[in-house]
Amino acid sequence: MKPTPTKSVAVLPGDGIGPEVVSAALDTVEKLGLPLDFRLGDIGWDCWRQEGDPVPQRTWKLLEETDTCLLGAITSKPLRETEAELDPSLRGTGLTYVSPVLQLRQRLGLYANIRPVTDLDQGRFDFTVIRENTEGLYAGIDVHGLDEPLWNAVRHHPNAAASGPEDTSLTLRLQTRHGIDRLLRFGFAHAEAHGKRLLTVVDKPMVLRNSGNLLRERLELIARDHPDIETEILNVDAVALWMVRRPERFGVLVAENMFGDILSDLGAGVMGGLGLAPSGNIGDHGSYFEPVHGSAPGMVGQDKANPMAMLLTVAQMLDHLGFDVPGEELRDAVRTVARARTTVTYDLGGTAGTREVARAVADRLGRKEADPAEDTVVPEDVVDRLARLDTASVSDALDSLGVGGVLAGLSARVPGARTAGLAYTVTYRPVGGDGQGFRNAANYLDDVPAGSFVVVDNAGSTTCTNWGSLLTSVARSRGVRGTAVHGSARDIDEIRAAGYPLFSTGATMVSGKNRVELAATGRPVTVGDVTVRPGDVVVADDNGVLVVPAAHAAEVADRAERVERTETAIAEAVGGGLRLDEARKRFGYARPWEGPARQTADA
Repeated sequence: MKPTPTKSVAVLPGDGIGPEVVSAALDTVEKLGLPLDFRLGDIGWDCWRQEGDPVPQRTWKLLEETDTCLLGAITSKPLRETEAELDPSLRGTGLTYVSPVLQLRQRLGLYANIRPVTDLDQGRFDFTVIRENTEGLYAGIDVHGLDEPLWNAVRHHPNAAASGPEDTSLTLRLQTRHGIDRLLRFGFAHAEAHGKRLLTVVDKPMVLRNSGNLLRERLELIARDHPDIETEILNVDAVALWMVRRPERFGVLVAENMFGDILSDLGAGVMGGLGLAPSGNIGDHGSYFEPVHGSAPGMVGQDKANPMAMLLTVAQMLDHLGFDVPGEELRDAVRTVARARTTVTYDLGGTAGTREVARAVADRLGRKEADPAEDTVVPEDVVDRLARLDTASVSDALDSLGVGGVLAGLSARVPGARTAGLAYTVTYRPVGGDGQGFRNAANYLDDVPAGSFVVVDNAGSTTCTNWGSLLTSVARSRGVRGTAVHGSARDIDEIRAAGYPLFSTGATMVSGKNRVELAATGRPVTVGDVTVRPGDVVVADDNGVLVVPAAHAAEVADRAERVERTETAIAEAVGGGLRLDEARKRFGYARPWEGPARQTADA
């Protein structure tokens, strides 16, 4: 496997507690040992006060030179204070303060704000709010004192008539086909990539009738390209209610700018507070990631800010950069510390400081490295899903995550067998020279739980056998799902007649009774350059055997299922007369784990 290229990240600590949480998070990320080049830059209120520009030109240059951006926090103040706090030499020069966040989103074309809402404590819900960033009520069309065209649009309103154009303000909700279409397509793609089957569009169509009708028309058109995703349009107030009462009902929420802003902050409250809420801002050619919380100037220097939102934001950024596995490891470490409640900040009922919490997460990452046998229990339904999948599809999914899984050299001895189960590992060693002979080396089988997949390691030796027909009979009666032998098996005809899924390096009639003894069970087993740990999922068919790490089993199942849907779509298109190269291009053959891309209406 080729080494992962270094990714560059512009780090903009910003204002208030931003520098504190950024520093703590970056110290934690060092534990992951990733090829990341962090480059510090300037942004925020101090830049405005001293230079008259909250986003200096040097920062724009840095953003052009890096792959993405990590933003700490930004302070914004009312109109009067922006002028008052400028350096005296800059006052009265006509400078106008524009929020750095607004500048980043508009100049970089970051139209989608992604805010995951996850139950870190009990895992009851996991959905995403995707907020449109560039139009809606936050498009910046906000006027006090109306010119004639604007006045003509509102003069019929009795309150406007009573106030006159000079004392009337107007904010326009901008909705465009271009903005709606790219947001909806992004929402569908996100749902498919994360295995979500429901896309909820949030609006107020019974009140905002014309703009709401445009949104409905575009949804109905684009939804045709995504028949596997169910859609609905709900009132924003109803969504707010159900986010509190039944958050588990949602998959992906898509909303215009202001509605999305309110709902995503509500989502942070459902999670447990702003100290747990990450976000990312994505466009076609740029991105930046920031925690949802503000700059909290009153907390600066007190070591009180919760760094978990920033750590989860970094995990989201790692996903975006292609480091899916490290991103999930970081999320898992945050989740473990949050659940334990022994090292958390005041907002979660604890007394720990910013750096103490970050160190607890880093320590969790360190323990995971030191004790890789510590695993996650994989639900049975995930194992069953993997059992139904072709190993080639599962391998593609593993590759997309940067995880090697193929147990090299193991071949199917029973054609047509397809299975998956939780790894039960067994290690053999040569018999010592003590003359004791037969060691009952296979008696471990009585203790193997149902649903397991036995992985036997005899260092790949083919000089004697480690599996035969009697063990097959016992394994079947115990509900064992299959066996992979890094070594040799015997009695192949009887095992084939039984239809038992057996995979091995070789086959020989030579018994291992007096040649090997049991060294251990329940310890990691390494085949080639891939390690199988107890509780991992072993998946096998005629193509061979591979292992799916327990921590990533659900994600691998999701991605492998999308791979198969992509390949099915391509095959059906070719069967219908389409050229192979056109079918591959149309349905996303280059990245099949993202799901089959659909031909758009104007393609």
